[in-house]
Amino acid sequence: MAPSVRPRRLRRLAGAGALAALVTAGLAVTVATAEAATLFSADFESGSSGWSKSGGTWSVVTDGTQVFQQSDTSSERAREFGGTSTWTNYAVQARVKATAFGSTSGVVALTARASSATKMYRLSLTGANKVQLEAMNGSAVTVLASLSQTISTSTFYTLKLTVSGTTISGSVNGTSVGSATDPSISSGRIGLLTEYAAGRFDDVVVDDGGTTTPTSSPTSSPSSASPSPSASTSTPPTTGAVYVAPGGTDSAAGTQSAPTTLTSAITRIAAGGTIYMRGGTYSYSSTVTIAAGNNGSSGALKTLSAYPGEVPVLNFSAQSEDSANRGLALNGNYWRLYGLVVERAGDNGIFVGGSNNTIERTVTRFNRDSGLQISRIASDTPSSQWPANNLVLSSESHDNADSDGEDADGFAAKLTVGTGNVFRYTVSHNNIDDGWDLYTKTDTGAIGPVTIEDSLSYNNGTLTDGSQAGAGDRNGYKLGGEDIAVNHVVRRSIAYKNGKHGFTYNSNPGSLSISNNLSVDNGERNFNFDAGTSVFRNNTSCRFSSGTNDRIIGDSDSSNQFWSGTNGSRCANYSGALAWSFSSSGVLVVTIGGKTVSL
Repeated sequence: MAPSVRPRRLRRLAGAGALAALVTAGLAVTVATAEAATLFSADFESGSSGWSKSGGTWSVVTDGTQVFQQSDTSSERAREFGGTSTWTNYAVQARVKATAFGSTSGVVALTARASSATKMYRLSLTGANKVQLEAMNGSAVTVLASLSQTISTSTFYTLKLTVSGTTISGSVNGTSVGSATDPSISSGRIGLLTEYAAGRFDDVVVDDGGTTTPTSSPTSSPSSASPSPSASTSTPPTTGAVYVAPGGTDSAAGTQSAPTTLTSAITRIAAGGTIYMRGGTYSYSSTVTIAAGNNGSSGALKTLSAYPGEVPVLNFSAQSEDSANRGLALNGNYWRLYGLVVERAGDNGIFVGGSNNTIERTVTRFNRDSGLQISRIASDTPSSQWPANNLVLSSESHDNADSDGEDADGFAAKLTVGTGNVFRYTVSHNNIDDGWDLYTKTDTGAIGPVTIEDSLSYNNGTLTDGSQAGAGDRNGYKLGGEDIAVNHVVRRSIAYKNGKHGFTYNSNPGSLSISNNLSVDNGERNFNFDAGTSVFRNNTSCRFSSGTNDRIIGDSDSSNQFWSGTNGSRCANYSGALAWSFSSSGVLVVTIGGKTVSL
């Protein structure tokens, strides 16, 4: 067990999010997803290779994770282009922050179909507090659609620009900016662009928009009382794909009509290829392992995905409770897991020992240790090879419980973790121990800083059926252990009615960055930081039941509203039942008392 160090409390407000599913606290959640073939991705953790520059001052900098920055607000047109000039119909999405505007006419934009340095479609954050869908042709810029939106220079916005035939559409944080018909540009690359502004870009993903037509009928999804990801009815391309089904055989061709097994497909797929799992329950008695050395590459991930419109459930209930009995072990590098349910493993549901992986829209539930854990592969794995730069995105973990009731968290990045691991738009609830556990031990030393952002932790310490067992720590976000300093980042996240503390340093004496978080009615303290030099900004703490005053040691200014026996004015919006959903673009949306929580 990773022990918890005791309390004192804090307060504040958090986060917004992603997919299609609505749940009130304590009820089941259904998660809907849309799937398309990935053509290109870039998270800049390994630099900016593959991009071509035209103007501006560009560099890779740290903003929680590595991001691509253009810093010159006087530059008329600064651009970086990626991808292929022959691309026609696709969607490009990225996290975009306008860090400074040289004037109200400045823009920070994501672009598509860039056929030249001055001809493209753009989705722009503007200095005039608008998001605009635009067609650019030379010096002429035509506004196709516009949405009023306060643009904060401290906030990333998720922009998505879709080009399909003559239809051009865009969204910001899952909200439509608009759609228009424009035939002027038929193909071209993607781009990152600023005009008289500075900006940062991260997590660029290009997909084909799911434009191909199904060649077989989807099978029905298994019923389930708890969240299960499902996808759209678009069908993946067959080129570079291997198909897996519950009745598949090792020696089968791996086509839709002759599916193979998952263990066989994992050994066959090439970099850039995709394994599609058909809907249904897959029963396993031993760990399914993506072995170390079975790698994709930064420009060509290997993908293991739910077949569009279907829900594959990897069930490991045949395993006994044992630390060796994990469910799905991802020990390779540069993989993307998408849309899987992993349940009832004898230890972790999904174990991540590799690096540079994306785990997206997964559900880990009813496992007998932490639902999803990032840690080293083996006891002799050197620290230089500890798992790094993994992104857990738009995923859920719940009802994980070990027999002692002490160790099973929703998400864990602990003990032996490298740098650059990020949890974004993630939900952890009703786990027997903590929502998140970033524990450290003296014998293995400090782990790399972890970033948790735009996420939600609630009801941890009590399972969905109301049962409790053992002596779980029951924190929302447990951020350390054994007096080892690690400078984690937690921002725009929510802790709601966890059994003990909402956010706790747990004896981490480092300089954590704790900003724009909301903590409501946790069992003891909402915020508990007894040591260190952490920096607290714009946090809100609310209590509508009994509890102990928040405890803060570090750099805390008047932007925070901590709880010391009475609620401040911010708390009016944060009473009542909690509900959450994922938007179609994967952003987490949280409501409390029927009111949306936003930062």
